[in-house]
Amino acid sequence: MRASSLFTTITAFMASQKPETVYPINGLGVTPAMGWNNWNAFACSVNEDLLISTAEKMAAFGLRDAGYEYIVLDDCWSLGRDSKGNLQHDPAKFPNGMKYVAEKIHSLGFRFGMYSDAGSYTCARYPGSLGYEKQDAITFASWDVDYLKYDNCHNQGLSGTPKITSERYRTMTDALRAAGRPILYAICNWGEDFPWKWGPTVANSWRMSGDIYDSFDRPDPRCPCSGDEYSCAYPGSHCSVMNILNKAASIIDTSLPGAFNDLDMLEVGNGGMDDEEYKSHFSFWAAVKSPLLMGNDVNVMDAKALSILNNPAIIAVSQDPLGVPAVRRWRYYVNDTNQYGQGEIQMWSGPLFGGDQLVILLNAGNSSRTMNATLADIFCVATGIAKEIQEDWDVYDLWANRMDDATAQSIIDGTSIMGAGTSVASFYYNATQVSYKEGLAANDPLLYGKLTGTVTAGGAIETEVPRHGVAMLRLRKRTTTSFKVQDV
Repeated sequence: MRASSLFTTITAFMASQKPETVYPINGLGVTPAMGWNNWNAFACSVNEDLLISTAEKMAAFGLRDAGYEYIVLDDCWSLGRDSKGNLQHDPAKFPNGMKYVAEKIHSLGFRFGMYSDAGSYTCARYPGSLGYEKQDAITFASWDVDYLKYDNCHNQGLSGTPKITSERYRTMTDALRAAGRPILYAICNWGEDFPWKWGPTVANSWRMSGDIYDSFDRPDPRCPCSGDEYSCAYPGSHCSVMNILNKAASIIDTSLPGAFNDLDMLEVGNGGMDDEEYKSHFSFWAAVKSPLLMGNDVNVMDAKALSILNNPAIIAVSQDPLGVPAVRRWRYYVNDTNQYGQGEIQMWSGPLFGGDQLVILLNAGNSSRTMNATLADIFCVATGIAKEIQEDWDVYDLWANRMDDATAQSIIDGTSIMGAGTSVASFYYNATQVSYKEGLAANDPLLYGKLTGTVTAGGAIETEVPRHGVAMLRLRKRTTTSFKVQDV
């Protein structure tokens, strides 16, 4: 289908839906976007070979079929504007042009994403789109772009209130719509001026914090606001996973299908955290419905990173049809501190497709510990007692069936062919063939983890959680006729 026809089809679909089912803006990104962005691993060292070779690797590793569909080019691709004001690509980095890159990426089964800025210059000081929104949107559409990351540097002081900032970003919303091509719109204004209040009417996602860096909980003066603040006048950069997560806790429920809080790109595989910390990072970004954009060098990915990024039971939480983020139910400080300060533990929960419930026990302390959560905490309601507390639940561990290192390494080495062989097929879910929604409805065992026990009415879950780790559990109502997921 041609882009213009698809755009018309989406518009007609939205108009035909009941008010409660209409998704914001453009009908795109109904579940959080998944893909890869070059910035965390490569910054300005970009060219067309990097994008195309990364897409090829992701396809070979099965990550495309797992749902990572966008290949996003970040800053530093531009040479400037021509005499007519049109953006020009850097021919040294992209000798065949942007449309060629888009065609190659599309031919591999991916979608193509690009970067610009709602300011006079980008963060790397290339031309921004402020004042050129219509012209640049037409250019991106002509290059067959499917995704736009839109930054916030050099914004000429057009910030300071939600009205000023939202209007600046809405100008590009209107320009993309007028350009006639469906383009997922991801704004990146770092949480300034409360984007979670106006973002759902402007974009498909909005950054709610300063830039992430590859650390679990290390503080950095370049990220000046603590993790407990609802708003931050200067969000900065070099914000740890825990800093961002704690900032998100009070506003994350402002997400809805088609419009999500963005906690920034994934750091999994970049080397700054240990395996448990990366599992926690990935688990929470999936649970709160942040976009899942890989930020590592796929060409040097190790087995543990691959087995985190492809875990179908975790991705199914991210892509859950309800689109409801988990919320923090409680938080306590613990005595085992490290060089960065006092540790803490948390419990998050939220509804999932089919009447299931997600539970995450986070141990951000400096030693392993036994943690528990009561059904009353998990199914907390504003008034009265939730009926779910009076029911029995099967408990599924969503990390228990993680791909083993040997299998992951065989995929990286090219000695296993995706889609062939029991060892690989038992770990990978192919969402290009059967969507996560369809798989969940069919009770596909790959999406449910491993049955580890039962919690009876009025009871509590109890499990050991490693240092800086999580227990990520899916509760399924236990009845005499319920489907029981087999161990895989």
